[in-house]
Amino acid sequence: MDYGILLSFMGATMLLALTPGPDNIFVLMQSMVNGFKFGFATIIGLMTGCIVHTTLVAFGVSAIIQANDYLFFGLRLFGALYLLYLAYRVFKSSSEISFSDEQIKKKTTIELFKQGFIMNVLNPKVSIFFLALFPGFLFSDELTEVVQFYTLGFLFIASSFVVFTLIALLAGVISRYIKKNPESGVVLKWLQIVVFVGIAIFILIPDK
Repeated sequence: MDYGILLSFMGATMLLALTPGPDNIFVLMQSMVNGFKFGFATIIGLMTGCIVHTTLVAFGVSAIIQANDYLFFGLRLFGALYLLYLAYRVFKSSSEISFSDEQIKKKTTIELFKQGFIMNVLNPKVSIFFLALFPGFLFSDELTEVVQFYTLGFLFIASSFVVFTLIALLAGVISRYIKKNPESGVVLKWLQIVVFVGIAIFILIPDK
C-alpha cells in the first residue's frame, strides 16, 4: 500500500475544495446569510451525494480494469485530458469571485440537506470528475479496485468536508477578505490550474 499516493490525493482534493466553485460558494452564502448550521446542513447533503457517485464509479471502473489493461490505460488518458480541459476552462474564465445574497431564501436545515444532496447527485460532472481522478490514484496491489475506489471516495469526502466546514465557520471573514482583496481571485484561479495540470501529469506517469 502506497501511503504517499493517498497523501497526494488528499492534498490535491483539499486544494481543489478551496478554489471557488458552485458548491463551496453556495455553502459560503448560506453560512454568511443564515448562519453556520444552515451551511453545515448543505455540506452534509453535498457529501452524502458524493457516496452515490463513488459507488457508480467504483463498480463501473473496476469492471473496466478487470476487462483489459489497454482499456484502463485509455481511461487514465481520458482522465488526464479531461483535467487538462478543466484547467483550460479555468484559464479562460474570469478570476473575479462574485456572489450576491439577494436571492438567498431562508430554508430549513432539512431542506438544505436535500438541496445539497440533489445538487450533487444530479450533477453528471461529479461522476465524470471522479472517473477522471480516481483511476490515477490506485494505491495497492493487494486490495480490490472496489475497496480502493471507496477508500478514495471517502478520503475525498473527508477532505472536502473539512475544507467546506472551515468555509462555513469563517464565512463572514472569507467574504469580507474577498471583497477587500479582489486579487485573491487570481491566486485561487491559478492555484486551480496548477492542481489540475499537476494531477493530469501524475495520472500519466507510468507505474513503476
